[in-house]
Amino acid sequence: MSDDDVARLLRSDAPLVVIEAPAGCGKTYQGAGYAKDCATAEQRGRLLVLAHTHAACGVFRERTRGTGSKVEIKTVASLAVEIASAYHIPLELPHQVEAWARMGGEGGFDAVAQKCANFLTRHRMIACALARRYPVVICDEHQDCTADQHAILMALHASGVKLRVFTDPLQRIYTGKTSKEAKTDAARWEALKAQGAHAVLDFPHRWRTGSLELGKWVLEARAALLNGQPVVIPAKRPVGLNVIVANNQAKARAQLQLDNRKPVDHVMMGGDQILVLTASNEMADAITAFTNRRVGVWEGHTRDALTALVDVLQSKNGDAEAVAGALVAFVGGVGVGFSMSTHGTRLMEEIKDGCCKPTKGKPACIQDMAKAILAEPNHVGASKALKLLKDFIEQKQNGFDTVKIDYRAEFGEAVRLGAFPTPEDGLGEMMRRRAHFRRALPDRVVSTIHKAKGLECRNAMLIPCDSGFGNTYYSRCRLYVALSRASDTLTLVVPSSGGSPLLKIE
Repeated sequence: MSDDDVARLLRSDAPLVVIEAPAGCGKTYQGAGYAKDCATAEQRGRLLVLAHTHAACGVFRERTRGTGSKVEIKTVASLAVEIASAYHIPLELPHQVEAWARMGGEGGFDAVAQKCANFLTRHRMIACALARRYPVVICDEHQDCTADQHAILMALHASGVKLRVFTDPLQRIYTGKTSKEAKTDAARWEALKAQGAHAVLDFPHRWRTGSLELGKWVLEARAALLNGQPVVIPAKRPVGLNVIVANNQAKARAQLQLDNRKPVDHVMMGGDQILVLTASNEMADAITAFTNRRVGVWEGHTRDALTALVDVLQSKNGDAEAVAGALVAFVGGVGVGFSMSTHGTRLMEEIKDGCCKPTKGKPACIQDMAKAILAEPNHVGASKALKLLKDFIEQKQNGFDTVKIDYRAEFGEAVRLGAFPTPEDGLGEMMRRRAHFRRALPDRVVSTIHKAKGLECRNAMLIPCDSGFGNTYYSRCRLYVALSRASDTLTLVVPSSGGSPLLKIE
C-alpha cells in the first residue's frame, strides 16, 4: 500500500487500523502526521500517543511540536502507572505506585499492568471515562507490548477509543525471549490484524538521503530473518555496507582486544559521526575502554546503578556503613578506578572509626567523603560525598587521577539527589525530566542495541558480530534492530571463525 493510501486509511472512520512497517519506512512520520491533524481538528478530549520506549516518545514529541495540550505522549507503562495511582486503593497498591513498581524492576511494572488490565476489564465505566478523555489513541512499538499492556489497549478500544496501532514484529526485543513467547505474541498480532483494517509500509525512507542500496539490503535482510534464513552479505557489497574481519583476543569476558585493530579504529575515529552498537552493557564499557574513552557511552533512559543506590538509601536511611557501601558500588557501576579495593575499604574504615585520625593526601580525601556521610547518613550525605569525589576527579587529586566516570549523566543525577526531600522523590523527578527531555545523540558514541532502539544515525558499526547472535527469534530481532539504524554506512565487525549463524558472507 502506498504512503498516501496509508495516510487516508489512518484518517478514515475505521475504529481500528493496524500498520506494519520495517524500521525506517515511515511509521513515525505517518503517526505524527495523523496526530497533528487530529490535534487541529475540532474534537473533544485529547489524542494519546503511547510507545514502549522513551526514545520513541521523544521522537513523537519532536514531530508534534505546536500541538500544545491536544496531544499527550507517554509510555504504555506510564499509562498503567497513572491508572493504578488513581485507583491504588481498590487495586491494593501503595500510594506511590511508581516507586513501588520501580523497586520491583520489570516485574513491578508488569504487576501494575496486570492489575490495570483486570481492573479496566471488570469496570467498564473506568475504561469509558478514559475513552472520553482520549477518544483517539496511537500505539507505536506495539510488538513490545506485554499481554497485559495489550489488554489495556483493547479495553480502551472496546469502550469507544479509535485505535491506531503501528508495529514491526522483527523489532520485538523487550518482551519474552523464548520461542514459545514469540509464537504467543505472533498469534496475538495476527488476531489484532484480523480485527481491523491492516496495511503495510515498505519504502525505505530513512535511506533516501543516504544509501538507498543499503536501505534495500536492510529490507532484504529483514525478509530473510523473518523467514528463518541467514542474512546474505553479497560479494558485491551494497554502497555503504562494509565488513571488517577482526578477532577479539581478550582472555577475559567483556573485554576487547582486536588482532586487526587499524580498520576498526579508522571507522570509529576517522569520520565525523559514528554510532557503535553492541549486545551488552559490559561490552559497551569494554569498547569505551578500547577507545581510551574517546567514544563515550550512550546512557539512554535507564539508570540501573542509580536505582540500586536509591533503594539502599531509602531502606538504610541513617546507616552510615550501608550508605558508604552503596556509594562505592554505585561509583563502580558508572565508572572505573574506584572500587572497594582502591578506595572503598579505607572509606569503610573511616566510617567505622569516626574519622578520628589525622591524614593527608588520598586518605584525607577519602576521610572528607566519610565525614560527609557520618554527618548526614542518608541521601544528602551521599550526595555531598559524591560531589567531593567529582571535585577530586576534576582536580586530578593524587589517588583519584585514574578514576574515570563513563556514565556521566547518571553520576550527575546521583550528585543532585541531596536536593530532594527523599531519594525516591529525587529519582522519580529526574526520571520525569528525562522522559520529557530528549538528549541529542553525540557524534561519537557506543550503545547497546536495546538503548539504540528508536534512534537513527548516518553511520553505525556493529561489533562483535559473533556467536552471541544465535539462531533464535530474539537474536534475529536484535540483529535487525542493529542493522537498521544507519542511513549512510554500516560496518560489521566479524570474527574469522565462530561468527553468527545469522550472517552468510559471500
